[in-house]
Amino acid sequence: MNHKRCIRIFVLLYMLASCFGILSEARAADIFPPPDRLQYPALEFRLPSAQRIELKNGMVLFFLPNPELPLISLSALIRTGSAYDPPGKEGVAELTAYLLRTGGTKKTASDAVDERFDFLGASPSVSMGLDSATVHFTFPKSDLDACLELLSQMLSEPAFEEKKLQIALSLKKEELRRIADNPQKLAFREFNRLLYPDDPRGRYATVASLENIVRDDLVVFHRKSFFPTNILIAVSGDIAKDDAVKKIEQYFGNWENPGSAPAVLPPPSKSARGLYFIRKPLPQSIVVGGELTVSKKDPDYYAFALLDFIIGSGGFPSRIFTAVRNNEGLAYSAGSFYRARGNYGVFGTYAFTKTASTAEAFELIRTILRAVAAGAVSQGDLDWAKKSVLNGFIFSFEEPAQIADQQMTVAYEDLPADYLAAYRSRIEAVTLDDLKRVAAKYLNEKKRLTVILGDVERFGKWPDGWQSPVFLNPQP
Repeated sequence: MNHKRCIRIFVLLYMLASCFGILSEARAADIFPPPDRLQYPALEFRLPSAQRIELKNGMVLFFLPNPELPLISLSALIRTGSAYDPPGKEGVAELTAYLLRTGGTKKTASDAVDERFDFLGASPSVSMGLDSATVHFTFPKSDLDACLELLSQMLSEPAFEEKKLQIALSLKKEELRRIADNPQKLAFREFNRLLYPDDPRGRYATVASLENIVRDDLVVFHRKSFFPTNILIAVSGDIAKDDAVKKIEQYFGNWENPGSAPAVLPPPSKSARGLYFIRKPLPQSIVVGGELTVSKKDPDYYAFALLDFIIGSGGFPSRIFTAVRNNEGLAYSAGSFYRARGNYGVFGTYAFTKTASTAEAFELIRTILRAVAAGAVSQGDLDWAKKSVLNGFIFSFEEPAQIADQQMTVAYEDLPADYLAAYRSRIEAVTLDDLKRVAAKYLNEKKRLTVILGDVERFGKWPDGWQSPVFLNPQP
């Protein structure tokens, strides 16, 4: 009897629950309409602005708080670079950056510096690029004083210990000797060297130039480049603005300015043209081509950035990737790149292909560029490129540290103050006519430089009418 009663009660409860569920679903349908009927205001992307603060010693600080985690992120840009190497002593800039971190300071020996960073569980990275030096350092808020003290010693009072310099020189010489074992690195190095003939940007460290470098060269290079008025610094993290200014001035405020900042290098005036071969008995070839083009300050910059995306930097759907890799299977990697700076730019293409298909891959890229220059781009291409580029732009500002860093970079490159804020609207304003005009104006085969590394005798039949190549013999 109790058992039957339990069954009846269970059935009744189930029926009530089902009815309630039906009513709830009906009510939910009224309250919560289907996703395709949802109405909401358009999403707006508003770029936060880092505060620009000029410190008493002339150092410029970009500050943006981020209290989410008890961390501090610090970045710096210094107007220098490998392009500022003394002639005949190429490699000084890179060694200076390396020794700033590893060569000790006037107050603390290198081994002690390493021990302190190991204890703190944080260490700054110092790197030297073509036309800037960069510093990146992230550390716990609780270690603010200890980390800033060490960083200020490294940047303002480096010791450049002789024993550490000799180790660095040995490592760099060995790296140069091994460059022949890295075909991609070798091909791009020779491409860049030819891109900047008779220009300091085209000079590279060699074993011979390293033999000319002594400790005093690093001391002089540091003195000419590393001082407050030549440094931009970005700080973000769990710290108030007044505290950030106070701490930076506490540890960097007594750093003196010995002279004026190095002059900004003028844009390259010319580049090599034509075809260059590097003999290398490999089962694959490296094909790199390109030319000098528009800068970030040029009104055509935005259209050219979209053009590059369509040609090859946009990944799988881009012209070169689709044709060379997907359709023909001629390369395991192919595409384009656009390196835009404040006063000039570099556009290039590349393909890593098997030896027998070298000529075919080269000719296919050449055909694509010719077609685009002749106007073979569509509104669909432009719409896809705009959407992708704008999405990528928005997601480059996920963290406050990224925002502060990019605003610091805008100042370093002397771009308009509204560059970041106006970027999206200027990309959106590009029309199909703009795209075709820019393609016709700047994609110039007669100005193009191409470097191909590989087993030259096995490249296959070379395109008819193409000029005879110049053979290079790169030296370490």
